[in-house]
Amino acid sequence: MSAPETKGAGVTTATVSEDEAGMRVDRWFKRRYPSLALSHLAKICRKGEVRVDGKRVETSTRLEEGQTLRVPPLKIEAAAAPAVKRASPEDVQALANMTLFEDKDVLVLNKPYGLATQGGSGQTRHIDRMLESLAKGDSRPVLVHRLDRDTSGVLLVAKNRRMAADLGEMFRSRQAKKVYWALVEGVPKPTQGRISLYLAKGAAMGDDRASARRTPERDAQKRRDMEKMRVAKHGDADAQHSLTYYAIVDKVAPKCAWLSMKPLTGRTHQLRAHAEVIGHPIFGDPKYGHRPEDDVRRRDPLRAMPEGLERKLHLLARRLVLPHPKGGVIDVTAPLPDHMKRSWETFGFDVKQYDPIEDAPDA
Repeated sequence: MSAPETKGAGVTTATVSEDEAGMRVDRWFKRRYPSLALSHLAKICRKGEVRVDGKRVETSTRLEEGQTLRVPPLKIEAAAAPAVKRASPEDVQALANMTLFEDKDVLVLNKPYGLATQGGSGQTRHIDRMLESLAKGDSRPVLVHRLDRDTSGVLLVAKNRRMAADLGEMFRSRQAKKVYWALVEGVPKPTQGRISLYLAKGAAMGDDRASARRTPERDAQKRRDMEKMRVAKHGDADAQHSLTYYAIVDKVAPKCAWLSMKPLTGRTHQLRAHAEVIGHPIFGDPKYGHRPEDDVRRRDPLRAMPEGLERKLHLLARRLVLPHPKGGVIDVTAPLPDHMKRSWETFGFDVKQYDPIEDAPDA
């Protein structure tokens, strides 16, 4: 690696484009100057060398279209020319097959079971990477929200950063109405209800076991526990409030129920954790409420995994309704994934019947 060198003899200015609106200052610089060290950027921001419309800013400051940035001489590491990204015909076709709705600003996908939304440990193929095949120059589609890898259904994508910022604000201000369908163990009581509690990630404080008692099985369980959301108390570290309304659409008592769920907050694993908390975990969930089959039969034979049901998460992001930033309303519904469709047919559930979650409050 060569030594840093100063690019440019003096101060330059740049105007924030429509596609860059809503970006943080550090993201803006990283996009325009990929080899710029963030530590160097933080330093020149602290010294007031970077300014927006003449005012000092921090690296976390959000930009607006039309603002003018003062860019001082930058120390940039010499870097090899980036490889040219080529659109993958397979990804383009796969995204086309998933598309439920599209206009010049928005893309709504039907994410299939088992496909991750973003990359992670061991994830080489995911929606975010596939969206690179739709990039045009420096502009590329942006995910507005996330779905768990094993959750199917409606996924919203913005075609530029300005639209992503507008749609993201609608999610934060709870203007987006989300409806999920799930197949859960047993039949919840009451038939309609409200789940309001605090969630935090990982095992509770003081839950660590002495190293002398460690076994491979306990270590594996501890890793799983650290990936789960747990019920927390208000004021606990990292505790976030979560709120979900639910309603039973149909049931096969006492074995299972078709639950419609309306989350008003968007916490990690929220619906899966809430279903477990009320004692009716979602079928096929390996993290929440999962127990070995023989143990389930011993405890409650009637709530064991029904014969013929696939051991896949029975959770669908069924519907998304929110205002379109350019006018009108985005209202998209996803069909049942194949494994849930077969389960619905097994129990004789009719997808066309009235969903009582429609009457749930929006706040």
